[in-house]
Amino acid sequence: MEKGFDSELYLKVQTEKIEERIKMFDKLYIEFGGKIFDDYHASRVLPGFEPDAKIKLLKRLKNDMEVIFCISAEDIDKSKIRADYGISYEMELIRLIDNLKEMDIDINSVVITMYREEESVKKLQDVLKEKNIKSYIHRPTEGYPSDVELIVSDNGYGKNPYIETTKKLIVVTAPGPNSGKLGTCLSQLYHEYKRGVKAGYAKFETFPVWNLGLMHPVNVAYEAATADLGDVNMIDSFHLEAYNINAVNYNRDISTFPILKNILTKIMGKSIYNSPTDMGVNMIKQCITNDEVVRKAAEMEIIRRYYTALCDYKQELCSKEVVERIEILMNKLNLSTKQRDVVDVALAKSKEEKREVIAIKLDNGKIITGKESELLSATSAMLINALKEITKIPDDVYMLSPEVLEAIFNTKKKTSYKTSYCLNIQETLIALSICAATNPVIKQALNKINKLKGAEAHSTYIIEKSELNVIKSLGINLTCEPKM
Repeated sequence: MEKGFDSELYLKVQTEKIEERIKMFDKLYIEFGGKIFDDYHASRVLPGFEPDAKIKLLKRLKNDMEVIFCISAEDIDKSKIRADYGISYEMELIRLIDNLKEMDIDINSVVITMYREEESVKKLQDVLKEKNIKSYIHRPTEGYPSDVELIVSDNGYGKNPYIETTKKLIVVTAPGPNSGKLGTCLSQLYHEYKRGVKAGYAKFETFPVWNLGLMHPVNVAYEAATADLGDVNMIDSFHLEAYNINAVNYNRDISTFPILKNILTKIMGKSIYNSPTDMGVNMIKQCITNDEVVRKAAEMEIIRRYYTALCDYKQELCSKEVVERIEILMNKLNLSTKQRDVVDVALAKSKEEKREVIAIKLDNGKIITGKESELLSATSAMLINALKEITKIPDDVYMLSPEVLEAIFNTKKKTSYKTSYCLNIQETLIALSICAATNPVIKQALNKINKLKGAEAHSTYIIEKSELNVIKSLGINLTCEPKM
């Protein structure tokens, strides 16, 4: 895949920008949005961006840094699930803590926000205690957002417990959005200034990119990705008025800026930011090395998001409005599903074979298809045919041993309630791994499986969750027709 982004340069300039902001204060609280690990959206729209770039950045700053996590009590109580990982916010929180600890990054504590006596919170606190992680409770702040006098007082932020910190940089992050990061930062600022500490606030968000155009596909892709939240990219009117420079931000930050500015001014005794864009630390644009490559990648992401929304709507996982929002974005950029060439190939092959089909486009530009059969699911057939093409294995060569297949089918017949026993993609990978132990050709094929990373694929039906997770883990960018 052709690159359009310099990840190493990004780490350098983004780190320098954060260090500049740290020097403005005795202590800096930085609200860290998006994913710390596995930022695959960024890597898809910015080819060359490494999914773990953020964690590499944090590792560069770790000597002067500690981390505070936030999680909403409401999300705990409702066992809210992260759609991308299929795990609860609590589990994602523990995963993040464990991963950061392994990297010797200092975890200060966890703040449970918007607490309203939820019984389920106690269980998480017990788990954190076993891990020697402090936890704090923040209840809803009285007077928020309109009564600044009450908010910035001992009866507002003052009611929250003060979190002791020792480093110059405090990263405030969360396992998902709307977890109370901003409120935690502001509460800490209030307590710091009462103690005579000149603390500051900043925001780290990858998207939207403030100095790319409003309709630049990278920014539109972010809007498509957050269509379910109703986020809308806008020109930052405060930045335009202050500097006569167009800057892109999103509606929630722009609408709440006057309130946030008043609160910060009340806490700090002066105004330090003229716009929500001023608060951000974002050096993405400076690291784009090929704008055309990045534009094309972002356009493909928008189309993928459209298919995801169609499938979610079909399964009653989102509203029709989400689909319509992305359709509007596609129309603004004059995008069509026809630009995704694997779609027509998959549909045509399915019509010809009268079976469900998945088409995948490989690095060499060739589109390979896999169809469902009594033996293999469409995903399994696609995987085998793609590996054959990559490894130059003749089409008439069988990759799966009859003995291994017979053993698997016999087991499935005894344990499965289903009438169809064809191998799904997980079972096919297991079978291939077993065959690879005695067949060097199969071993060679499996050794090249990483060449599927970044490949575009399209299915004529909605792939079930278990198979979809495997396809995602292989790094294949799959879309599906909204058909069960």
